[in-house]
Amino acid sequence: MQYAANMLHRHPARLPRKDGPVKIVLAFSGGLDTSFCVPHLKERTGAELITVTVNTGGATAEDLAAIEAQALAVGSDRHVTVDARQAVYDNFVATLIRGNVLRGGVYPLSVAAERTQQAVEVARVARELGADAVAHGSTGAGNDQVRFDVAFHVLLPELPILTPVRDLGFSRQQSIAYLEERGLPVPGGSERYSVNRGLWGTTLGGEWTHDPWAAPPPDAFGPAQGPAEAAASDLVISWEQGLPAALDGEPLEGPELVEALTARLEPLGIGRGIHLGETVLGIKGRIGFVAPAPVVLVAAHRELEKLVLTRWQTFWKDQLATFWGDRLHEGQAFDPVMDDIAVLIASSQRRVTGETRVHLEPGRFTVTGVRSPHSLMDPEIALYGEENSLWTGAEAAGFARIAAIPAMLASRRKDPSP
Repeated sequence: MQYAANMLHRHPARLPRKDGPVKIVLAFSGGLDTSFCVPHLKERTGAELITVTVNTGGATAEDLAAIEAQALAVGSDRHVTVDARQAVYDNFVATLIRGNVLRGGVYPLSVAAERTQQAVEVARVARELGADAVAHGSTGAGNDQVRFDVAFHVLLPELPILTPVRDLGFSRQQSIAYLEERGLPVPGGSERYSVNRGLWGTTLGGEWTHDPWAAPPPDAFGPAQGPAEAAASDLVISWEQGLPAALDGEPLEGPELVEALTARLEPLGIGRGIHLGETVLGIKGRIGFVAPAPVVLVAAHRELEKLVLTRWQTFWKDQLATFWGDRLHEGQAFDPVMDDIAVLIASSQRRVTGETRVHLEPGRFTVTGVRSPHSLMDPEIALYGEENSLWTGAEAAGFARIAAIPAMLASRRKDPSP
């Protein structure tokens, strides 16, 4: 296949004219799309190409070394690796936990926060290196293109954004063929699945996600969970102002705690699921996910909040947190309202301190206990359904009668004739 003619003059972004070599900074994941972007951009522009991998979690030292090797093998002139695990936790994951954010009540937004932080770090590197353009490998059909574009428009408004995969409309098979024609390495697993692993979980794409009736293949979620006869165990999570601070009494910083919890839960098959919902572009989308730490932390945190927050604190905080999560999903992390809402959510967490006990079994978990020095559940004052010292039986009867008045009045009115 001849691609050179198709590539010329098809990119809407224009590189600046300058004396000396043009410099392009590319967000690089090591997958098929970004591996294709490197040789394509170099052939098309003749530019110096710098690849940037931002580790927002889920990558080992060996993984990062393999990504760098892939970048250099497909033609990168220089590769930069950025560790942004603490940044993505502080800037986004902390609010996702405090807000109990699960999109559609199911999915813990495993990608949105990480993509936004990755774009922030790539933009920082591009500015530090004096780049003439910034690039990413998103397709024209997914959410990531919007997240990268919005971030770059806000943070690097003067630079063109190059998006070869989106502009050429290449399929995965075409990108594979392009690399093979040039004798360049094709990343493993490029044909069957698209996998994104990060601090806040792993998302899975592939043919089965395009059909809402299709079940995931047996190997879609990776190795099978542990044996059904695996011993059950209990896990105690300590909390300070709405954030996890220790596991079974061992203090851990945010990213390390999430990673340690993932390592403990993932072999049990906890946190696997499928989410179907609205994409940023308005169409329906479907993904698989493996996010054991997020689903357990959100469930445990929510239970602790029930103990220490009032009804309306919880209600309004959750309403705003859902909005905050939706805007993050849509790539709008830079809207000033996001900071305002995050401040309110943080304020609501001043008394969300205590411990939660989680019972673990293969494939499932249950939050079985919660305690806090700020508990609003005081057995010396009242026990639900039993006895109390705050009111008398007659006062309770009067309260119930008054509470019934609106419905009583409504039931006595005559419905209008049709």
